Amino acid sequence: MVQYEDAVKQEVQRLSAEMPKPEDVPRCMQLLDTFFQCYALGAQVKSLYRNGRTSECSHKFQDFKFCLSNKSMSDEERREAWIQRRAEWWATRRVERSSEDVWEARTEPLENYPPPSASHAMPEPEEPSTAVPSV
Repeated sequence: MVQYEDAVKQEVQRLSAEMPKPEDVPRCMQLLDTFFQCYALGAQVKSLYRNGRTSECSHKFQDFKFCLSNKSMSDEERREAWIQRRAEWWATRRVERSSEDVWEARTEPLENYPPPSASHAMPEPEEPSTAVPSV
């Protein structure tokens, strides 16, 4: 099981690679749109179908408020703060129990995968019988 601190470090690395420039960080209006989309009928019905309950959207509003609180920061400081916040959020999701606990992420690829194409070759079809059936 991954420890929280290790998961945060891994997520910071991943998110830093995903968002190399300050322009890659979502703007406050994008976060507000995401919040409103969460409460849309379609999103709520989908959540009800998949999870048996409606979506909890308060974390999306918290993201919007976080963005507003960072207005006085420089672009690079805002990027670092956003990456840290999202890394902590993802790390929490990875460490806590979830319906995805049946899966474990691989750290290395499987050996001999994909298998050589010869092992997946289709068997040759049998020749049709030329004998005439007797009546």
